Amino acid sequence: MSAFLGQWLLPPGDLLLLSALGFWLMRRHALLGKSLMAFSWLALGALSMPWVSHVLLDSLMPAYHPLEGSQADAIVILAGGSVRGPTEFGPAEGAPKWMTLERVRYGAWLARKLHKPVLVTGGDPEHTGHPEAVIMAHVLQQDYGITPRWVETRSRTTAENASDSAILLKREGITRIYLVSHAWHLSRAMPEFEKQGLTVIAAGTGYHHSSSGLYSFLPSAAALHDSYFALHEWLGRVWYRWRPAFLAGGQDLP
Repeated sequence: MSAFLGQWLLPPGDLLLLSALGFWLMRRHALLGKSLMAFSWLALGALSMPWVSHVLLDSLMPAYHPLEGSQADAIVILAGGSVRGPTEFGPAEGAPKWMTLERVRYGAWLARKLHKPVLVTGGDPEHTGHPEAVIMAHVLQQDYGITPRWVETRSRTTAENASDSAILLKREGITRIYLVSHAWHLSRAMPEFEKQGLTVIAAGTGYHHSSSGLYSFLPSAAALHDSYFALHEWLGRVWYRWRPAFLAGGQDLP
């Protein structure tokens, strides 16, 4: 339910609803209706510009710092979605989405560089029939020759990633971790892990170079895609801040 509602609170769903409301109001309140329609389409155009999407993503990203092996004792890789096994690979038990693949690739690179054990975390929030952590572990083993020490398969949200992973790590006396996720997601993810008493070192992937020049103001589907993720994170930060007052123990944003 929270995922369904989230789609209508983020672009383009929210702007389409606003435009439809404006159209409905046109007969009785022409000026208000026209204003809502104009705003929704202008906002959609702005969010489709690379310059705008990069500003939104940059507002979330921590500064990049090279990582050293002495900073933490384990690498935690957050899942980023999965799909049912694609046809071209033959019979399969699910496949990672592109975000998960990018995180797994960087986590594998860090594991080889820093020589630290790996924890993968992610349940099955999209109901594919296979936990994301199991899919991640399979990719790490098959494609990178790395076997995760821990595979956490119950969590459905970022907050649950943190709480369930902390239980596994603390059993072995580990309280300092490198947290691997997309850089724009870390500003929401890191506080959740820190609430569990862990010391968290940002290990972000997906950094980008800001757009400049004429092309940065030309609308594109890719820029709208980036704006969606940035606004999803901002909405998630607001929800995580206020959720105790509204929905104790309820569903969270993934």
